[in-house]
Amino acid sequence: YLGLIVAQGVYVVHFLVELLHLVEAAFGNKDALQALIASIGYKTTAPVGSLNETVIMLVVLALIDVVMISNLLIMVIVGGYETFVSRMDLEGHQDQPEWLSHVNASVLKVKLATAIIGISSIHLLKTFINADPMYSALI
Repeated sequence: YLGLIVAQGVYVVHFLVELLHLVEAAFGNKDALQALIASIGYKTTAPVGSLNETVIMLVVLALIDVVMISNLLIMVIVGGYETFVSRMDLEGHQDQPEWLSHVNASVLKVKLATAIIGISSIHLLKTFINADPMYSALI
């Protein structure tokens, strides 16, 4: 579980870096724009001189993807610890997740499967949005 917590920290840093690049690119920073284009894998024949709608949409989808993976990690860390290691004794606490009171291995698997479907949907949507500049053989 410690490794998953470290991975969660890496995702938080990645989210903040991408968000910072997006804000900087919105204010006209060309280096931040190029970093965004490289990170989202945007392929185009024409040079991108300013932030456009497609780049913004792809960056926002990438941020949503990071958040969904972070939520998946939280579910695995908390649910797995609660199910397989020890009870967390959060009864009656205002921040207790509703699903934690009735979590078991099968409930955790269903929640993980649902989260993976959502993450895959985001990746598929990013591929469709970026499909125009891609080669048809890659799609």
